Amino acid sequence: MRAFERAATAIAVSLACILLAACNTTSGGGLSSWGNTLATVDVPTEVAAVPDDQVVQAAKSQYAAGNYGHAAKYYERAVELTPQNGEAWLGLAASYDRIRRFDLADRAYREAGRYLGDRAEYYNNVGYSYLLRGDAQKARDNFLMARRLDPSNVTVNNNLELLRSNANNPPPG
Repeated sequence: MRAFERAATAIAVSLACILLAACNTTSGGGLSSWGNTLATVDVPTEVAAVPDDQVVQAAKSQYAAGNYGHAAKYYERAVELTPQNGEAWLGLAASYDRIRRFDLADRAYREAGRYLGDRAEYYNNVGYSYLLRGDAQKARDNFLMARRLDPSNVTVNNNLELLRSNANNPPPG
């Protein structure tokens, strides 16, 4: 029985080492122009391993999978590589929204606005950010601006309907 216990312990220790190695992260990161304020989540080692031309796609994949903290780190790298990439700034802002770092989201939206401010997608995302914060008036204003820019945009129209239905059916309390 003693040999069995030693073997089981060795296997458990080996598995723990493998799992810890798979979760290896490095601290820090963030945009140098913003200092360490973007370092809200440890930087996964995998972020540095992704080729520069695939960082935005990796960020989108992480976002789609619901890994918003990791998506933010990929988007941070993307905007470090190409600071004029409005799509990366918009993704970064949306990722920050999802981890409820609205202070950082606002800063990223300002940057995104420099490159995408004339697009419905931009105003829709800003509106959704305000919706997440519970500011229905600012959400509505941004959704309406998005609809003016693209009246047939299904996402924008759905968000306006969501806002209307929430106003007509407030939560109990």
